[in-house]
Amino acid sequence: MKVVVLASGSEGNATYIETQESKIILDLGKNAKYIREKLESIEVNPKDIDAIIISHTHKDHTSALKTFTNRYKTPVYVSKEMLPDLENLKEYENLILFEDTIYLKDVKISSIKSSHDAPDARNFIIESHKESVVYVTDTGYINRKYFNLLKDKEIYLFESNHDIEMLMNGPYPKWLKTRVVGSYGHLSNKDSSFYLTKLIGPHTKKIILMHLSHINNTSEKALEMIHETFKEYDIDFSNIECAKQSEITEVVC
Repeated sequence: MKVVVLASGSEGNATYIETQESKIILDLGKNAKYIREKLESIEVNPKDIDAIIISHTHKDHTSALKTFTNRYKTPVYVSKEMLPDLENLKEYENLILFEDTIYLKDVKISSIKSSHDAPDARNFIIESHKESVVYVTDTGYINRKYFNLLKDKEIYLFESNHDIEMLMNGPYPKWLKTRVVGSYGHLSNKDSSFYLTKLIGPHTKKIILMHLSHINNTSEKALEMIHETFKEYDIDFSNIECAKQSEITEVVC
């Protein structure tokens, strides 16, 4: 399995996952030109994408969808609760509605509910040929009932949105600060680090921290928090990087 985060942040989110038989994009933010160029930079033809899977309908996860699908006619997977927010997809001939699990060639994609202020927001566990990826972003918390599903996977793409002190002392109005830290907002560096102490295991080989705020966070603060937290819990794991808004990550195999 190959994993590349194409973009992650408030301006747009998109992640490319490739298995032996399938090429998938999770979320499609930014714009179609950006997505095409980043795919081509890793030698992937946009025409060859088998599926676009949408986690929720906020624009930073869907802004490239209309142009991309008009051009490439790629199958798009959404839940029926998301569809009212995606007017351009209602008559789309390659639309597939999913409920809980998606099967695509050699891939099983299990969805779980995230806690976010959007209709039917989802996170995903992607599994193929005993390889696995967890995609957790745009959620205020993670329900403990999902822990067993999320445990000991190979790659974690995991939200680490804000440093609490930077957020509280920053320029956001009070209502927006309350939204971000609330149960329907985003995971802080501290939240993310704590959850990952409960989830990673002996098979875990990579963590990519996602959706960092460019106003209320820095890569240095996110990495400092997770390393300190792992040390506190006696976890020896250092293969961690932060995804960026307009740069792709390394290709994780």
